[in-house]
Amino acid sequence: MPAVPAQSGPPRPPDGSPVPQSGFGAPRNAPPAPGAAPRRTAWAEGADRLRAAATTEPGRLRIIGAVLALLVVAFGAVTAWQMTERSAAADNVLHSSQPLSASAADIYRSLADANTTASSGFLAGGQETQDTRDRYERDIRTAAAKLITAANSSEPGSSSARTISQLNELLPEYKGLIERARANNRQGYPLGGAYLRYANEKMQHEMLPKAKQLYDRENQRLSADYADAKPYPWAAIALGLVALGALAWAQRRNYRRTNRVLNQGMASATAASVVVLLWLVVGHSVARAGLSESYDHGVRSLNVLHQAQIASLKARGNENLTLVSRGAETKTLADKTSVDLYDYDFGQDMKALTRRLAEAADLADDRSGTEPVQTATSNMEEWKRRHGDAREADNLGKYQLALDRVIGTADKKPTGQCFDGVDQNLGIALTHEESEFQRAASDGLGAMTGLPAGAAVLAVLAAAGAVLGIGRRLSEYR
Repeated sequence: MPAVPAQSGPPRPPDGSPVPQSGFGAPRNAPPAPGAAPRRTAWAEGADRLRAAATTEPGRLRIIGAVLALLVVAFGAVTAWQMTERSAAADNVLHSSQPLSASAADIYRSLADANTTASSGFLAGGQETQDTRDRYERDIRTAAAKLITAANSSEPGSSSARTISQLNELLPEYKGLIERARANNRQGYPLGGAYLRYANEKMQHEMLPKAKQLYDRENQRLSADYADAKPYPWAAIALGLVALGALAWAQRRNYRRTNRVLNQGMASATAASVVVLLWLVVGHSVARAGLSESYDHGVRSLNVLHQAQIASLKARGNENLTLVSRGAETKTLADKTSVDLYDYDFGQDMKALTRRLAEAADLADDRSGTEPVQTATSNMEEWKRRHGDAREADNLGKYQLALDRVIGTADKKPTGQCFDGVDQNLGIALTHEESEFQRAASDGLGAMTGLPAGAAVLAVLAAAGAVLGIGRRLSEYR
């Protein structure tokens, strides 16, 4: 009989099928045998173990401890997040948006004052004083410096950045026109008046509207920062109440099962959570009150005073141009009456100034804010009376007398004295209201100081206390 060759490896089945590759008699990754239960997922098995653990008191305690720690940590995290955002917005109000709004107002005021001073110097002709010249140059330098500050604070490519760039281009053009007007005026050429009117048109119709746009945008940014800083952090407050409710329930459960009144860990967690919640509510309420005061008695007054100052500057410029143009520019009213353009605009500006001074008096909340506004109002009333005298003299053909009543020396009681009184007293009121804003806004920001970091630290301590308190109970089962 021939020899049978030896086989290597396990013997083949009688039917010649392949030898299984697994030591368990089935190929790897083979489908389950018919009728066998499918393998369960890790998630399902974990859920079963959790349900099984929840049927025992130690398992329940572990779950309660995890939920308490999670709630307290979430409370601290949301508190830190929301208060960080509000603190940043309050800081922007104090150190960014309001100062930029004030800078934009200074740009407008400097440009308007330069235009007014230039017309006053033009009327003086060869008698232009050094003080008038210095004031004009100072206004131009201030406007240029404030434009640089605003450019550094604006976002590249934004509408504010484009407006600032346009003003930077227009400023040297305006200066050139003023210098031509002065040069012609010193030589007695009538062309000087035309250059001055052209410079005034460039200022009134191009530069000041753009400066007003910049001021409005910065005010909108300031309002947006207030809107971000003042709302209550309701999400954090709600989480704090839920966390305290869960801690109270856990301690009541512990008392009912063990008859022990105090669990030191959970009591510490409750105390820390109460501190965070009280700090959150009281601190934000104080901050909100400070910010509201800074807006009501600071920003609102500043806006009205800026508008009053601008109205007085425009009125003074139009008063001067009335004498410069000598009736060359007219305006036709709705009743077909023809009036001097600049004198008509002067009347409109004085109406605006009257309204703004009345609003500023209503908003002033102390003597230091009220007195300069009242003095400015008295100066304005005298200004109106003296302007009427100057217009009467001009209409009678007494140009030199009218000129003396507008830009003359102190003994001739010119309207310029009244304008200077209005401008100086408005400046005093602005300084006072600025300090009021700084004080109230600083108090509001100070009430938020340390709250985000403090809430996070106390929340971690509260979570640790809750875990230790549950751990104390678990140790009794070992």
